[in-house]
Amino acid sequence: MPHSTSPAVGGSELPNTFFLSIDGRGHRGATEADVIDPATEQSVGSCPMANAEMLSLAVSAASRAYPAWRAKPWAERSAAVQALSALLKAHRKTLVELLVREQGKPRLAAEWEIDSAAHWFAGIAGQELKDEQAPVEPGVVGTVRHVPIGVVAAIVPWNFPILLAVWKIAPALLTGNTMVLKPSPYTPLATLHFGLLAQQVLPPGVLNVVALPDTLAPLLPEHPDVGMIAFTGSTETGKKIMRAASGGIKRVALELGGNDPAIVLPDADVEAAAPALFWAAFQNSAQFCVATKRLYVHESIYDRFCHALVSYARTVKVGNGLAPDTGLGPVQNRAQFLKVCDLIDDTRRRGHRFLLGGTVPQQAGYFVPITIVDNPPDDARCVVEVSLPP
Repeated sequence: MPHSTSPAVGGSELPNTFFLSIDGRGHRGATEADVIDPATEQSVGSCPMANAEMLSLAVSAASRAYPAWRAKPWAERSAAVQALSALLKAHRKTLVELLVREQGKPRLAAEWEIDSAAHWFAGIAGQELKDEQAPVEPGVVGTVRHVPIGVVAAIVPWNFPILLAVWKIAPALLTGNTMVLKPSPYTPLATLHFGLLAQQVLPPGVLNVVALPDTLAPLLPEHPDVGMIAFTGSTETGKKIMRAASGGIKRVALELGGNDPAIVLPDADVEAAAPALFWAAFQNSAQFCVATKRLYVHESIYDRFCHALVSYARTVKVGNGLAPDTGLGPVQNRAQFLKVCDLIDDTRRRGHRFLLGGTVPQQAGYFVPITIVDNPPDDARCVVEVSLPP
């Protein structure tokens, strides 16, 4: 079932109807949910949401496709993964536009994500897991074979929706697994669009893409026919997935959040370190798991470093990702926006000093000014708490 399209800013055409991908075909959802542009708080499009029956159909399709996909020669699966890279490149303009509108990141950042995802597909396609010979005892040699698991459930967040999906799709499919992929309900559109495109180069059932409401999301990792769960997101959700996996002793790959520090030593080149550490902290509007959340700077260079960091930060524009001079976009969704606003309010109430920012303007969009707090105590909420993708 093909997408229909409508004109978009910049001359590209965006789909105005989206479909789930189940067993090689596009399917309408049981319900629809608006996807909100975080820069405008207006609807980007309507996302089809699967019900429990549709999810079961997707897992069943992946289960049926698994034996034949596993049996294909490695070279054929490699060629299919390489073809997915080519699809990303061929549809780059549309995917970039969708990503900017639903995720909020600047166009250059969206282009980087799509290009990196294509590069990742191509790089994984060129790898191979060969059998390994290992001596067991004198005169006895064992063979280590890497065998597929079966159906992999992939659950991706909203911060890098395409790239983090590809990180799961590429190795799983290359090694002979099939997949059911669940995008974030905040950023499902580019992923759904790519999922339907992928059916052009993959056998039916090998890659199924289904959006789910939060109430049904636990059914995917709990499904008895799912053999592995690959998840990127918050630590709290990761714990729930691990508990769900334990009932069936499923394998899990969990990429979770953290509260990462950076340390600036007294011999650092301050002028070079300040811009590098700015982007280590604020890239993607600070919405990534390895972002620097705390900066520890040696007292001998503290004032000079603060000046350099603030001076550089003032050159970076926060705005709509469609604007060519935007360096940082909005926070992706209202829930995270309110969490960040609450942390800023708490910091102000406690009398901590802001080197930059500290006031969130009342305006459309989930925009938070670049905010840097000067030497807060170790027990401050802005030090110990982290706002993470759900």
